[in-house]
Amino acid sequence: MRTPPQTCEESSEMVKRRQKANILVLCALLLLIAVLGLVLFIIFTNITHGQETCNTTTCLVFLARLLNVHNKSIDPCDDFFSYTCGNWEANHTQGIHMPLVNVFDVLLEENQLIMRRRLEEPQLGVYSSAEEKAVQFYTSCMNTEQIEAQGAQPLKELVNEIGGWNITGSWKETDFNQTLQMLMGKYNTFPFFKAYVGPSSSDPSTNIIQIDHPEFELPPENHFKKTVNYPQVLRSYFLYLKKLGDLMGGHAAITYTYISLAFSFISNLQKAVTPLETRLEKRMLFYTTTIKELQEKAPSIDWLLCLQATFHPLQLNMSQPIVVHDMDYLKGMSQLIGEWQNRRDVLQIYMILYLIRNLSPALDRQFEEARQEFTDKLYSRTRGSEMLRAERWRKCLSETSMFFSPVLGKMVVQEIFSQKAKDLAEQMFSEIRDAIHSRLDQVEWMGSQSRREAKEKIYRLQVEIGYPDSILQTHKVNDEYQELEIYKDNFFHNVIACLKSLRKRLLLRLINPHLQDNWEVPPWSVHSYYSLRRHAVVFPAGMFRNPFFHTEFPSAVNFGAMGFFMAHELLHSFYDYVLPENCSACDTKTRPQGIECLVKQYESYSLKGHSINGSFTLLENAADTGGLAIAYQAYKNWLAKHRVVKVLPWPGLSHHQLFFISFAHAMCGHQSLEELQTFLHRDPHSPPPLRVRGSLSNSQDFSRHFHCPSKSPMNPTVKCHIW
Repeated sequence: MRTPPQTCEESSEMVKRRQKANILVLCALLLLIAVLGLVLFIIFTNITHGQETCNTTTCLVFLARLLNVHNKSIDPCDDFFSYTCGNWEANHTQGIHMPLVNVFDVLLEENQLIMRRRLEEPQLGVYSSAEEKAVQFYTSCMNTEQIEAQGAQPLKELVNEIGGWNITGSWKETDFNQTLQMLMGKYNTFPFFKAYVGPSSSDPSTNIIQIDHPEFELPPENHFKKTVNYPQVLRSYFLYLKKLGDLMGGHAAITYTYISLAFSFISNLQKAVTPLETRLEKRMLFYTTTIKELQEKAPSIDWLLCLQATFHPLQLNMSQPIVVHDMDYLKGMSQLIGEWQNRRDVLQIYMILYLIRNLSPALDRQFEEARQEFTDKLYSRTRGSEMLRAERWRKCLSETSMFFSPVLGKMVVQEIFSQKAKDLAEQMFSEIRDAIHSRLDQVEWMGSQSRREAKEKIYRLQVEIGYPDSILQTHKVNDEYQELEIYKDNFFHNVIACLKSLRKRLLLRLINPHLQDNWEVPPWSVHSYYSLRRHAVVFPAGMFRNPFFHTEFPSAVNFGAMGFFMAHELLHSFYDYVLPENCSACDTKTRPQGIECLVKQYESYSLKGHSINGSFTLLENAADTGGLAIAYQAYKNWLAKHRVVKVLPWPGLSHHQLFFISFAHAMCGHQSLEELQTFLHRDPHSPPPLRVRGSLSNSQDFSRHFHCPSKSPMNPTVKCHIW
């Protein structure tokens, strides 16, 4: 049968149906492509954001450190510090007679061993002239045979050159100010006041002469716990001074008489010091004056003569600007000197005692043992002479670093801090700073003006990572030590020469502000800090090592430790927003609630029967809690920009959990009960176990990744935060 011919209408309808079918097929095909694309994207994402196990020696050594101190029998939701650090004491304190041992101590020890090796195993032709002098200085210090053979004779000869003293012979009745001038100018010794060069408080780019009270060997009574018998402490100090007189060859009866008089003078001089709290309250710390005004207010000192000797050949005059940190002390000191003018022999005794104290490290073992015995009695420690001899290298390293800090700094930096490490550290810091910038938008108590000011402040902040650039400028460092003559077989001469060289370098910084070293710690230090005066954060090279940081480490480790320290110090730049009397533009209701919550939280804690002062530790606790949250956010931001998540070969441990373990491990350590009691009165930080507990208890992220039940010790219902 023939098919009837199609009409125009039928033909048009079929075309429409075919077109519709084609569209449906095309849509299905596009949907299939989209699904396949999504699958491929997910697969690609999982590949590029997959996990990579770090099996390098560096990672395995770090993992061994974690596992050695880890206590798996403790529930992390009950006590995360003990979970992470429970076996620390058993693995790190055997045979160590120290009241405080922690991760920082171990890291510093490793840095010091590097310097020791570089000084004891010099390679010919490798070191610069300044480095060679540092090696020779250290070698002369280690030459105990030569030092013991000389005994106290070098110092006796020096004392005679500056007029002698009545303990070991006749005193030539030299002029008081002339003797003081000689001590300050030639031997960098400041028995009545300290004169040095430092940045101006009003303009950190300029330097100015600064005057402060001297460094006293005996701490004031309020430095000790109430349980300490302070009269016994005074007696120990008196016996130590008498021992110095005996070692210098003084006759027993004469020594006792003169040391008794000198001891009386020292006690009264120390009482003239204004407590730091009072000076802060009265804003006395940076009093700008002139030599003329100093002469009027403290006339017993010939200020122009003594300061001219200290900063020779710079020409000073009576209008020379000076910064004084305790004018009341200088007045009291001058009055006391005036009262003893009829016993100028006693003033001479005191000045020579101060010189002996300054130079005793260059003398034989008896002086060192006398000082160590006094120190041990002060802090109730027990150390034998055998330990002192065994630790000779520590003393010599300390002496060498005092005079050759930029040289030793370069040695350490070359060994432990590569350009790759510096680049990674700077990238991490940038990530931390960006995370803080974003987090400021979530701070409820900040008004728009305060938030804008804080954001501007965070990017005005100077960051200094690793080391001052000056230590790598070899020719400039060599020039600083060019005129210094060092002999590997005459330690006493070397110390005297270095004291003169040190004074000269201080003078150069007064003349040329660009030579100043703004760092308050050496490059091998393991402590970062925020400088309010310079609005700068400093992270020394000594910190960027296992277990805090390494270029091979998983990012979770680097951000959990170094990232936390970076965020912590950055938040200190906002300290003025936290203090109740500041930040007028802040919400006066929300902010106090956060502060009160944090104070109460830490005051609810106790450690070895001792409670925490939540107000005293507020700024540090706020920086800990906020710093941890910011470091974790920066870590997540970092992960979003990088394709591979590196983990340790620790079965069942996620990289998120590794972040928090790295943070807690940085706090591992042991404190004796005695040290804890002292710590609670002096240190604005909470003790390490409570730094871990408080910060993690306030972290919802921690509770989620460790699956901590609600209301468990590490996951309380109330979580406190300021930032």
